[in-house]
Amino acid sequence: MVVIDCQLTMADHVAALRRSCLFQLHQLRMVRSLLTLEAAKMLVHAFVSSRLDYCNSLLYGVSDGLLAKLQTVQNAAARVVTGTRKFDHITPVMHQLHWLPVRQRITFKLAMITFKCLRGALSYLDDVCIPVSSVVSRWQLQSADSGTLVVPHTRTTIGRRDFAVSIPATRNSLPVELRTLSLSSQTFVKNSKPFI
Repeated sequence: MVVIDCQLTMADHVAALRRSCLFQLHQLRMVRSLLTLEAAKMLVHAFVSSRLDYCNSLLYGVSDGLLAKLQTVQNAAARVVTGTRKFDHITPVMHQLHWLPVRQRITFKLAMITFKCLRGALSYLDDVCIPVSSVVSRWQLQSADSGTLVVPHTRTTIGRRDFAVSIPATRNSLPVELRTLSLSSQTFVKNSKPFI
């Protein structure tokens, strides 16, 4: 019964977020003809994208249906910015704007949080970002050298959405060359997007 209540709450959150963003887009659509492309991008980022990105790591692992509702908001935002018609294909527009889809934005944010945590910038997350190499004592595993993190064991779907599980799982899904600490943040951002 607890799982159902949690899902309903997340569905309510997504519905409220979607309504809020669509209202803002409706307001922007009325003045879009008066704006330059850069001004429209800035306003959409301020009023819509920032809402979609705020605490979006909580949406890690939610159903495809809930993420599809948020994706329609992002698609509508791209259409407002570029003036694309309703039935035109949106993927080229998203590439033109350099926007990741909602699911990838969530994964990218988790990857960046992990990157910063391992660099010491987020010391309050040290207990979530535990390298396998620091835990392995009796047996030397191949994964100890590859920059993987310890993923806590869980048996439930809700447990897999836990921050302590999603952070190391996202990090471990990246290729080995992106898990080295010698990368700069710009290099990590540039090279990680194709794998997210």
